[in-house]
Amino acid sequence: MNDCIFCQITRGEKPAKVVYENENAICFLPKEIEVYGHTLIVPKKHFQDLYDIPQDLLCKLTEVVQLLTKEYKTKISSTGMNVLHASGQDSQQSVPHFHFHLFPRFKNDGLDTWPNLTKKDFDAEEIWKKLKMMD
Repeated sequence: MNDCIFCQITRGEKPAKVVYENENAICFLPKEIEVYGHTLIVPKKHFQDLYDIPQDLLCKLTEVVQLLTKEYKTKISSTGMNVLHASGQDSQQSVPHFHFHLFPRFKNDGLDTWPNLTKKDFDAEEIWKKLKMMD
């Protein structure tokens, strides 16, 4: 996709503050840094979301997530990590190129990255019957 900003970064057509790169992924600081050390992990090949990325590539990207998590513990003394992802417009995916956000966390950082969802009364039995994958 020629107009995809992440594809342009991967091809070197747009600048980025790259922190790590291998044959499958490029990892860089986002244009708008939300928390100290906020990093995007992006596959070099274009896949729109979790629905179409090949499983083997997804596994390789999670290896990069773990690598950076361990590195950030050493390099910036993070004590935790949030891994954020959105697939599809209804999940608020802002760039239609698969990616993870890493949010390094620190003791008493005051962040609350867990969604504040409105409490709803769902029927767990009904949901379970629809979602279970074994009989």
